[in-house]
This record gives sequence, structure tokens and C-alpha cells, in this order.
Amino acid sequence: MAHHAVFIESRAEAKRYLEEIGASSPGIEYMIPKAVFRCIKLKNISHRAANILKQEMLSKGGEAAVSRQAASGEGASDVLLLGTLKHYALLLEKLKIQPFGLRTVADDIENILKSLEEPADRLLLAQGKSFEMGKRTLIMGILNVTPDSFSDAGKFLDPEKAFEHAWAMQAEGADIIDVGGASSRPDATIASEEEELARVIPLVKKLADADMIVSVDTFRAEVARQALEHGAHLINDIGSLQMDSELLNVLVKWQAPVVLMHNRLQLRRHEPYDNLIDDIAEELAHSARTAEQAGLEPGKIILDPGLGFGKTPAQNRLIIKHLQNFKSLGRPLLIGGSRKSFIGATLDLDVNERLEGSLAVIAAAIMNGADIVRVHDVRESCRLARMMDAIRSENG
Repeated sequence: MAHHAVFIESRAEAKRYLEEIGASSPGIEYMIPKAVFRCIKLKNISHRAANILKQEMLSKGGEAAVSRQAASGEGASDVLLLGTLKHYALLLEKLKIQPFGLRTVADDIENILKSLEEPADRLLLAQGKSFEMGKRTLIMGILNVTPDSFSDAGKFLDPEKAFEHAWAMQAEGADIIDVGGASSRPDATIASEEEELARVIPLVKKLADADMIVSVDTFRAEVARQALEHGAHLINDIGSLQMDSELLNVLVKWQAPVVLMHNRLQLRRHEPYDNLIDDIAEELAHSARTAEQAGLEPGKIILDPGLGFGKTPAQNRLIIKHLQNFKSLGRPLLIGGSRKSFIGATLDLDVNERLEGSLAVIAAAIMNGADIVRVHDVRESCRLARMMDAIRSENG
């Protein structure tokens, strides 16, 4: 028999391993928190607080990496905590009675740990609809009714062809039809509001009347308002609430779920990333907090790290590799990598030859925590997602 390593990602997996070796029931319950290891990165912690964190974590048997400058007690920096669930439980008890903002830090750590163990179980849509989350990956089929999208440009401008394609995608397994009437590809001239409304609203009404779940890919408040009035179920905002100041008011009024996509390109922000994953996480968290503070229910927020949109091919690949980091934000994750240019750059392929690359992105995203994938090739993507879901949920 070969000795081998095991990788335990959750309490459920820890319980299974302990049961397999025949541990006693009391022993299993005692050891489960010791079997699950978590690394948590805390941002911009004062050095006085960092020193207390390190001291407390070490005293509980865990570890905390702090800046070499922390000893001075002045300034602030990041902290990396390393420990089991047992270490964190002991740490949180002490942090909740400490000064220097550590009570708030304790709440944040608690929420991160909870998000990793207890993902959202239901997504409440507008119009009284909902999706069960966590059981399988949801498929969002792309329906661009534009003349200039980077893929399918002009193919579905005709309303009848668009409607037929939506039916076909639903038959192939699409859970959501995502209607876009204004191309956001690089260097595109974004359609006027009037053009977008004319392309989108009649189609949204027809799809909703046919009992399809409809998402509208827009950053405009008026488009979102009319789409929701005509039966749309969620809004997919490439501007993360920053391209139209009135959009959030519409979402709050309707309590409509929204996809907040990370996007520096469309916002004309070209500053380099200090740390790609950290920066995206913070900017998405900021948008989510803004939405909640305005009155949008927390369960109505979906996050998308924004593959493409000013990121290099290497940065896009890194996002997919580290997608699980975003699960600690406590929101469902959507990934939209279908046929994008970073796949073409990686494989040196034109847009119509990127099926296999797109499927590879979906597979990696699902294994790393994606809840929804936005795709052009629904049939192939649906089959792949079902296979990946079966692998991911396998208990053997």
C-alpha cells in the first residue's frame, strides 16, 4: 500500500476521511476543526493590531506573517493568517475583546470562514423566480443583438432569429438567456440608449412571455428599468454600478439581482494593479457594499471578476487559477470567458476556433468555485458543466 497525501477542503471532507479510518464519533467531532486549514489575508492592518494578531495566533498554535516593519508599532500593512478552523475559533474569542479595530477584524474573519463553508443556497430573481444554488453550475447563454460584438456580430439582429436562437439555447440546457444590445468589446462605439432600447426591450418581452429566465446585459438605468418592467429577471452590469449613477436606484426599487463585473477598461482607469487578485477582490467588495448600503438585499448580488476588459492574457489566466479566492467575498460567482481574446492569444486561434479553449476555461472555473458560466456554445458547455459538477460533488 502506498502512503499518500490527502487534501481536505471542508468539514464534510474531513468527516469522511475520519470516518474511513474508523475514528470514534466523539473523536471525529473533536478533530474535524483541526483537519481543515485556511490561509486568510487581511488588508491594511495597523501594526499595533498586527502585533496582537500575531501574538494571539501563535499562542493558539497557528501562525501569522506580518511585515518586518510591524515591530515599530507605527503604520499599517497586510497580515497573512495560517491555521486550522480550531485555531481560528480560539483566535476569534480573543479578538472580540481586543482594541485597535480587532473586533471588526474578527467579524470579517468569521464571515470569510462562513462563506467558504456555507455558499449561497438560493438566488432570488425579479418577477418572483429563483434558482437553487450550489447543486449544479448554471448556464447563461449569450444572445447579442448587436451588429458589432466580437463574436456573433450581426447574426441575431433580426428579432425572429434572436428568438429562435434563445429557444435553441434553452433546449440545449441554458438556464438564463443574457440579452445584450450594446457591444462592450474593446474599441467599440457603444450604441446609444435609444438604439439599445429598440434592440432589447421587444425581445425581452417576448422571451419573458415564453417563460424564459432573462438577464439583460446593460449598464444603463433606463434600459434596466424598462427591461424589468417587461419581465426581465436580473441585470448584468459591466460597469459595476459606476457607468450610470441611476442604475442602483432602479435595482433597489425592483430588488432585482445584479451581476457586478470588475471593469477598469470601460471606466477608463488604466493604473497598474498592485496585486491583481487583491485589487479585484477589493473593488468588487466595494461595489457590493455600495449596493447593500443603498438598500439592495445581500442575496441579490453576483460577482464577476471580469475576464478580458483591459487585463492581459496572463492576468486572465491567473484570475481563473485563483478564482476560489473570491469565494470568501460570500457571493455567487459568474465567469464569462467564452471565446475571449486571451484564449486566442494563448492558443493563437481566431475567434471561431476557440471552443476547446473556452471549455477549458469553464472546466477550471467550475473546479475553482464558479456558480454561473456565461457562454456562446451552450450544448457543449452544458455537457462539460454537468461532468465537472459530477466530479466536484463526488464523495468517494
